[in-house]
Amino acid sequence: MAVETDPPADEEALQGPVEAEASLESVEPDSPTAQTSAPTARAMSRARLPHLPERPHLPERPHLPHPHLHRPHLPRRPDRHSRPARFAILIALGGILAALAAGAVVLATRHPQSAPAGPQITTVVVPEGKTAAQIAQIARSDGLTGDYLAAVRAAATPAPGAEPAPGLRPSDYGAPASTHSLEGFLFPATYELYVGAPVSRFVSEQLEAFREHFGGAEVARAKALGVSPYQLLTIASMIEREAAIPHDRPLVAAVIYNRLRLHMPLGVDATIRYALHDYSRPLTEAQLKSSSPYNTRTHQGLPPTPISNPGMASIQAAARPAKVSYLYYVAGADGCGELLFSTTYAQFEANAAAYRAALRRSGGNTPTCKRK
Repeated sequence: MAVETDPPADEEALQGPVEAEASLESVEPDSPTAQTSAPTARAMSRARLPHLPERPHLPERPHLPHPHLHRPHLPRRPDRHSRPARFAILIALGGILAALAAGAVVLATRHPQSAPAGPQITTVVVPEGKTAAQIAQIARSDGLTGDYLAAVRAAATPAPGAEPAPGLRPSDYGAPASTHSLEGFLFPATYELYVGAPVSRFVSEQLEAFREHFGGAEVARAKALGVSPYQLLTIASMIEREAAIPHDRPLVAAVIYNRLRLHMPLGVDATIRYALHDYSRPLTEAQLKSSSPYNTRTHQGLPPTPISNPGMASIQAAARPAKVSYLYYVAGADGCGELLFSTTYAQFEANAAAYRAALRRSGGNTPTCKRK
């Protein structure tokens, strides 16, 4: 609020005579100087101005004990800022503050301060049916650090109480004691980790996810089917690589169990491809006759380990196979992914011949599905 510095006009009018009287009072009337000099001044005035009448004698002014001025009491000026005026001033001040705040926001928007960057998250997607070698490529491309396959091997033989997770022993699921591969246990799912996180953390989360999905129910089903939990997991890994559509999964499981029961070679080409790390080129006659323990054409029974990391749909199909007598299947000639199942070898040969003819027509490539 402003402070008034100039006196009001009515105060100036009152102040003038008071100051004039104060100048006369600068010499006290009782002093010797006042008694001698004052008559002389009056005499000189009368001598020089004979025609002027003599000034009448003024009564002596009362003695003022202090020479300073005493301003008369003035009535209080009415307040210029009435209540409505003060309210208007407050509103104006509020508007000014709001404008300043808006300006600060604009400046902050034009010149944002860079906040410290926090750790970035990477999403690692592991599809069903991928092998450990394929998952290693995914982990590397998604920014994880370290040797994934080495971390998998280390987790297969963990020390008690090891960090960040105790790992997993395949022998706990019925695998031979010499098995140190975690193929089949690296659960396919979507994982979120920090960019640059060690692959050991990723492996630990995969094993934890496997424990959450493969539990007592699957162990009980394996026992009912006459296989170990590890063998059930191996069958699920084969189903994952062989069946392209959900409908075929329990049917493929039935063929595998039926052949195991009859002590027939499984003849699943996906097991040979796993040993070769080749999932696209046609298999040669030499490869089909290889002595690899993963060649289920020349070796009876299941392969030594799972051949992929199956998802829950294939695990459930392995735990509950279809109740059918099929012993054979082959890919359909239309290239749409369905498998053709049969009980007799003659029917299987007819289906296989149709598929080979479709391959020749497509230049040796998988036939293209033309179904809408």
